[in-house]
Amino acid sequence: MESLSALLREPPAFRAHPLLRSGHLQTLAGVYFPGLLADYRATQHQVALPDGDRLVLHDDAPQDWPRGGPVALLLHGLGGCHQSVYMRRAAEKLTACGVRVFRMDLRGCGAGMELARLPYHSGRSTDAEAALLFLGTVCPGSPVALVGFSLGANIVLKLAGESAASPPENLASVMAVSPPANLSACSAWIGRWQNRGYDRYFARLLGQQLRERRDRVPDAVHVVFARRPKKLWEIDDWFTAPVCGFGTAANYYREASSAPLLPDVRLPTYILAAADDPLVPVHMLRELRLSSSTILRIAPRGGHLGFIGARSSDPDRRWLDWRVVEWVVATLGKSPRLPAATRLRGQLTVG
Repeated sequence: MESLSALLREPPAFRAHPLLRSGHLQTLAGVYFPGLLADYRATQHQVALPDGDRLVLHDDAPQDWPRGGPVALLLHGLGGCHQSVYMRRAAEKLTACGVRVFRMDLRGCGAGMELARLPYHSGRSTDAEAALLFLGTVCPGSPVALVGFSLGANIVLKLAGESAASPPENLASVMAVSPPANLSACSAWIGRWQNRGYDRYFARLLGQQLRERRDRVPDAVHVVFARRPKKLWEIDDWFTAPVCGFGTAANYYREASSAPLLPDVRLPTYILAAADDPLVPVHMLRELRLSSSTILRIAPRGGHLGFIGARSSDPDRRWLDWRVVEWVVATLGKSPRLPAATRLRGQLTVG
């Protein structure tokens, strides 16, 4: 880990774009100013889950990708899917570096909406494990870097902790971006008046997705609400917790959080977050007990999955994307092309 730690200290420190100097602006700009994105060219695979549900992997393979070559598995955040802009940008840049990328739709999301009776949640680490096992058959001999964003970041950390003694054979490293590792602390944080806009946004978004699932997946598990939820906690307490066997939101947050498992992690693991994240409180991250194989890096700014920077030595302003690429190519043992990253300008759509 010493050489890996040294590598990760080399990249430029994050300097926020001069017009985006707050966590709120970074967060919103990350959503509403995605940059130019490549057209969808992925191949879809369905992964069967033990309870009968299925999920979808979107396979972005570089040209001339060799058998046994490097693979990355990306997991999205709350309300997202394979089309989330951070997933699309990371996939494009990784494939340009020779990494085969699988973007995973969490259970019931994206292309897999009609393939699942049960919903996804923050603790479904066994779904990520099923995807890794599937990749072992599709890409035999390939080392896999598991990368999660937001809710997906909690899932990958939970899997790393749970499987510490015997991780999936092909899993080489883990990266978690803006992880809500303590779900109870994050619920309290988003419930503060400063963040109530996000709370209402996610409640509306998830409520809309639940109504869409009810219309498109009649045999999916549904709940009739006494009134329309206005807070994310209400979605969790009235729907996610009882439907997924946790009973209450409090139990769900306790059992699905990755924080208690982090001291057990043995794989090379990188946690990247921002001190001004409006959804994930920095004090929670600083209180985490981490194993010696885990690196925690907290940038002073960047918001939640924002990290739109000033001009730097990176090929574009998407600082987060390049930190993902660096980690993946370093931990999979592939010679990084990043020292000559300016050559990628002709291959990438720069936002």
